[in-house]
Formats: sequence, structure tokens, C-alpha cells
Amino acid sequence: MELKSKFCLVGLVFSVLLAVSTGLDYKERDPELRQCMHQCQHQKGYDEQQKQICEQRCDDYIKQKRQEERQRRRGGGGDTSFVRYDEDMERYQGGQQQQQFDQNPYLFEDQDFDTIVETDQGRVQILQKFTEKSDLLRGIANFRIGALITKPFSFVAPHHFDADCVFFVFQGRPTISMVRGDKRESHNLERGDILRVPAGTPVYIINRDENEKLFIVKLLHPVNLPDQFEAFYEGGGENPQSFFEAFSPEVLEAAFKTERDELQRLFGQQRQGSIMKASREQIEKMSHSSRSSEGLWPFHGDQPSTPFSTSSKSGPFNLLRKRPSQSNRHGRLFEADSNDYKQLEELDLQISFANITRGSMIAPLFNSRATKISFVLDGEGFFEMACPHLASQESSQGGSQRQQRSSSPSYQNVRGDLRRGTVFIVPAGHPVTTIASRNNNLQILCFEVNAKDNVRLPLTGKKNVVSQFEREAKELAFGVPVREVDRIFNKQEGEFFLEGPNNQQRGRIRSVV
Repeated sequence: MELKSKFCLVGLVFSVLLAVSTGLDYKERDPELRQCMHQCQHQKGYDEQQKQICEQRCDDYIKQKRQEERQRRRGGGGDTSFVRYDEDMERYQGGQQQQQFDQNPYLFEDQDFDTIVETDQGRVQILQKFTEKSDLLRGIANFRIGALITKPFSFVAPHHFDADCVFFVFQGRPTISMVRGDKRESHNLERGDILRVPAGTPVYIINRDENEKLFIVKLLHPVNLPDQFEAFYEGGGENPQSFFEAFSPEVLEAAFKTERDELQRLFGQQRQGSIMKASREQIEKMSHSSRSSEGLWPFHGDQPSTPFSTSSKSGPFNLLRKRPSQSNRHGRLFEADSNDYKQLEELDLQISFANITRGSMIAPLFNSRATKISFVLDGEGFFEMACPHLASQESSQGGSQRQQRSSSPSYQNVRGDLRRGTVFIVPAGHPVTTIASRNNNLQILCFEVNAKDNVRLPLTGKKNVVSQFEREAKELAFGVPVREVDRIFNKQEGEFFLEGPNNQQRGRIRSVV
């Protein structure tokens, strides 16, 4: 009996040690957990108790995510190329309602995309609703962003959306055909082209390039249900299913004046999916009579001979053929608003493309009205943003800091690593900077919502906001003589694109939030 008790005790001790070692192992190996806990330890203004609470939230979040992944694997199903997690770290009581808390509610990565269409020839990926990540993104709740990726010589079946769409071509050579009333418009597009497809417009797409994949970023603005949209396929069969099959046979027979068996043959043949392979002959015929827009990639040659591109009333506009609004050795910025492309006016959008030279940065700045939806097209880097909302949420939990909120606002450093396919949001009024890695240029496409009357306000470099303050205002605001303020704010002679912290002497680098 005594021997049996000893074995039980040994077994219990072994089980406890195994559990502890397993927990330590996953904490050491999980990079997301390490990053989360690192941010907890370095949050400005946190006392030790707040840091411990923050770390516990990180641990609970990772455990919940791992459990949900195991449940998904046991259940089968789901897309394995893009695993989607629940990004909510914890729901906490705030006033009389619960709000979502997330370490970085402004950053979206691979796992936040849903693959809504996938065939052998390509796929369509759509980012989750912005408000699923955080209530802080309610201002852009009725916008969705995604990407279309196809192989060479592919065909995207005719369809329409109950949403306005704005396309940006980053790679490949598509021909996009739209039916407007009783007329068809076809446009041969190139890299850099912007094209708006109004809601309810039947459209089909080919990639006429025989070597390069097609990569189109698209912003959607639903017109039926807020933040929800659907595709309706005019053609199709079993896959994709045509919306004609939703009607009763009697109605279809009368509408088409055709026998039922013929209609069944017509709507029962297609099984390749909505993105399919097309022959060279079919591609050539569909692109033969289309209008062309010869794009110009600005990073491998001289300035374009024509500084401004033109667009028809409903045709494309090439962003990369327009003269850069900002350009120096640290980067180039291309911008288009409703004055350049009338189709952006109704959606109140501005579109920009930034190519940040490796090791360089965009100077800290903020937009007066526009919220920026940014899609990283290529390269690596990171962004930093000052956010009062996350800081106020944390202060409300601390209790003791509540009294200081009205007289001394605080700002949290929101930082996120950027790579191809990452999406990050910069709300209006939030100071932000973006830095390219030392290894690659960082190329970012931005959709700026609420663009009308927006003003971009630089915080450092030439024309910075502070340099325009009166002398007395500078002294009162900073509490030092005006010469000290001017010496610091006038020292940076660059504008917009600057030398980044990776290329400066480490002894001179300071982090200011």
C-alpha cells in the first residue's frame, strides 16, 4: 500500500512538472505571446500591477486562440491557406457597455483575411469587417478591402456586386469589361491604373499576360447592407452558381421563351469555378478592341515624358504616370483625388501610392479629416502611431489615473510590423510615421476616406506645424525659450521623406511618443 502511494505521488509530481514545462515551452516558442508581453512591460505609465494584468490577458488570449485552432482542426472544413482567429483579447466593462480590447486594433495580417473564392487559377481574399477587430474603426465600417490574384491567361466570370468598387492594378495586365446600360466598355489596364466599377455593374476580367500573375487591390463600399456585400453571377452553372437558378422553372421558361431542358443544359455545364483558364485565342479576342492605358513603373527609369495622365468619364486613371507630389532620394509619393479622377468624388476618396526607400521614413504627420486604409504591396518595415483611445481605455481600468485624464491626456505608442499583404489603419488626427526596413523598399497603397477638405499636417521637417506658431505660443506650449523650440523644429531640413532611424547613429536616436 505504501509503495502504491509513493508511485501515485511520483506520478502526480511528474504530471505537474510536465504541465509547467509545457506551459513554459509554448510561452518561449510563441512569438505573438512574446511580443504581447514585451509591449506590456514597456507601456508608458504602467505600474507593476497593470503590467501583470496585461501579461495575464496576453496569456489568456493565446490559450483561447490555440484552443479554437484545435477545435477547427477537429471539425475539418475551413480554408487552410488563411487561418482566421478571433482577435479579441478580452471583453471588459466600460461604462454600461462592453468594448473590445486588442493590443493593436489598427493592424490586420494574413489571418484576418477570408478566402471567399479559390480555384486552380486564382483566388479572392477579403479582409474581415473593420468593426470585428475594434469599435474604434466604426468610422470606416462601411468599407471593405480585399485582393484578386489570378494566374496568367485567366478569366474571372461575369458578375456584379451590391457595392461600389475601386480597383488598383499592382501586377499583371488585366482587361476589365463592364456593361453600362446597352453598351459594353472594355479597358486594357496596366500597373498603376485605378478603375471604379459602380455598384450593380456587370463586369468580367481577364489577365492577358502570359507570364505574370494578376494582383488587384479593391476597395468596396456596400450600398445595400452596411459593411456587407455579395457577388451575383450572371453566367455559371454548378460552380459558380448563376443567380438565374434561384428562379422557378416556369418563370425562366416564360422569361427566356425557351424549353426547360435547354435551360437546364445552359445552367448546368459550368463547373470550373468563377476563376478559370482561358485560351490564348480567347484572351486575344477579348483584349483586341479594348482601350489601352500604358502604365509606367516609376522606379526603374526616368520621369515620364507626359506629367499627367488623362482618363475618360468612366475609364481608368494611371496613378503612377502622374508627377509625384513628393519626391527625393528617400522616397516618392503619388496622389490622385477627384480633380484627377472624377469617379472618386462620389465616394469622397483620395488614393495614394508611397514608395519609401529602404532605411528611410515618412516624417511624422497627421490628416485633419481623412482616415487612411493602407495596404502594403511590397517590402518590409513598421509604423508607429500616437493613439489617445487605447491610452484612455487603459487609464479607465487603472482607476487612480482617471482624475488626471481631463488635464493631462496620455497617448499610447501603437506599433506594427509591416510586410506584403498587411493592412493598417490611421484614423484622422492621429500622428503617424512609417519606416522602411534596411533591406527593401516599402511600397504602400492608401485609400483615404473623407478626403474632401482634408489637410495633411507635417510635424517635423520643412513646413512643420510648430514652426508656424507665434513666438509666445511656442514658449508657453513647451515651457522653454523660443530659441530652443526653433533650434529643434528647424533642424530637420528634409520634407516628407526623411532618412530613417536605421541609417542614423544609434547614439542620436530618441523615442518620443
